Amino acid sequence: MNKTLTKKQNRIEDLKSKGLQKILAPAALIILYVFFAIFGRNFISYTTLVNILDSSYYIGFIAIGVTFVIITGGIDLSCGTVMMAAAIIGGTAYKSWGWPMWISLLFIVVVGALFGLFNGLLIAKLKLPPFIATMGTMMISKGVGSIVSNVRSATFPTRSEPSGWFKGIFKYITEDNSSIPTGALVLFGFAFISYVILFKTKMGRYIFAIGSNKEAARLSGINVEKWEMSVYIVSGISAGIGGIAFAAVYTTVMPAQGAGFELYAIAGAVIGGTSLSGGIGSVSGTLIGVFIMSVLRTGLPSMDLQSHYQTFFTGVVVILAVLLDIYKMNKASLEKIVAASERYRNSMNDKIDDLKANLESAEADRARGITDEIAALTKERDHTYARMRAEEKAEQARIRREEKLAKREFRKNA
Repeated sequence: MNKTLTKKQNRIEDLKSKGLQKILAPAALIILYVFFAIFGRNFISYTTLVNILDSSYYIGFIAIGVTFVIITGGIDLSCGTVMMAAAIIGGTAYKSWGWPMWISLLFIVVVGALFGLFNGLLIAKLKLPPFIATMGTMMISKGVGSIVSNVRSATFPTRSEPSGWFKGIFKYITEDNSSIPTGALVLFGFAFISYVILFKTKMGRYIFAIGSNKEAARLSGINVEKWEMSVYIVSGISAGIGGIAFAAVYTTVMPAQGAGFELYAIAGAVIGGTSLSGGIGSVSGTLIGVFIMSVLRTGLPSMDLQSHYQTFFTGVVVILAVLLDIYKMNKASLEKIVAASERYRNSMNDKIDDLKANLESAEADRARGITDEIAALTKERDHTYARMRAEEKAEQARIRREEKLAKREFRKNA
């Protein structure tokens, strides 16, 4: 019973730590929105809200896909150009090849999945570094889109045309010309499915295991190649859906477009708490990160600042998010170092709790002895724990000093 109580206490502390981490991104989003509401011009309006959501759709889809990849410790630099290449190829299939719209839209997702499969083969089977493999795919996808479209833009049908029915999925226009951002429901639905995959299925457990320690996952019997390949396919499918969303919102897709979108997707994931080291990430956090960037993209013009300011501030936010991630990783490492003192304190707490439980049913003479024993153990626990903590802090300081000395020696000899 007492061990169960100790486990509950540890779990509460862990939840407090995670709760603090989870609240940072939503708090940043709220603060940013309030800031632009106060200092921006005409920022608080329904039209602005619709614009924020419209600019979130396509980045949101590819950001969710790239979250799967980053959790495994990989990276996907091709998701932006794959999204646009798939949209151009699908638009060409509709406009030049005469395919029905629904088949063209399905083809966009298939093209994205094929590029994802190509990435997966390069990385999981051929063991190419993810950065190099996906950078190559980024160039290939950009070239393939231009070749298939003959370097012409792909124009999708307007909302008034019968084949433009899919635009209503992402934005419904009422009879009085009001916009309803129905695409938000699609994005949230996709996010929910992704959440279920990541946190409620075997695939999700294996993805987190690979990101935490790939070699340990392999030794435990997980088919690392299979599941590593699967995350790049998921990223490709997400890019395909993002291509449909882009075509629905913006109608015209141009060749060589999409470079830079992958940075916004990765930034959204990192801002939302996904660790570039792998093993940590969440879909909800990624969505919040995407909305933070969309608020920046919409809010800065309301303060009469040009688009290059958006790029600058996005970079600042990403750096801060990565620094926070490094801080959390270092804190986790320090917690592992001081685990000996925590284990000692927990074991002593178990003994004291057992004595307290016996105290309730003990006779008067025996109760006095138990009370004295509890007092002695409490004093011993506090003294020993304080000594162990001091020793651990001294050891950490020594390690930091040695690291600094080693760095200085390395610079002298370099």
